[in-house]
Amino acid sequence: MDMQVEDRFRGHRALRRGRVSLPGQVYHVAVATRDRIPWFADFHVASEAVRAFHQPLVLDDALLLAWVLMPDHVHWLLEMGSGMSMERVVARMKSASGVRANRVLSRAGPLWQPAFHDRALRQEDDLRSVARYIVANPLRAGLVERIGDYPFWNCAWL
Repeated sequence: MDMQVEDRFRGHRALRRGRVSLPGQVYHVAVATRDRIPWFADFHVASEAVRAFHQPLVLDDALLLAWVLMPDHVHWLLEMGSGMSMERVVARMKSASGVRANRVLSRAGPLWQPAFHDRALRQEDDLRSVARYIVANPLRAGLVERIGDYPFWNCAWL
């Protein structure tokens, strides 16, 4: 890894130091695109990216409980399995979706920010309420008037 790349990830790694992901733990994860470029405003690009979200090789034994792909970011509600850490699952989801989107865009290079935000849900948190909050993002952003009109979301409790 060259020095510029190493420097770019140093702050992200420092923030993650000491964090663990636990099997069975549910996390709300949010990832932005590089420079907040709205790559996923294009229907075909977004369609290719979401195909990667449910690939068994990407998720391993983690469960994707809810998700929404916005033009410049994504929210995932992930329940971790015992196979991979949350950081590894997120890295694989970013990589797989980025490769597919880049193919449609006829471009190369990173699509996603190197860092991501995650929040472990507590036992008292209502998973369905968090899922509703996640999938309602297009409504709050004014992209649609009804969630059913937005094509890039899914939830395990449908």
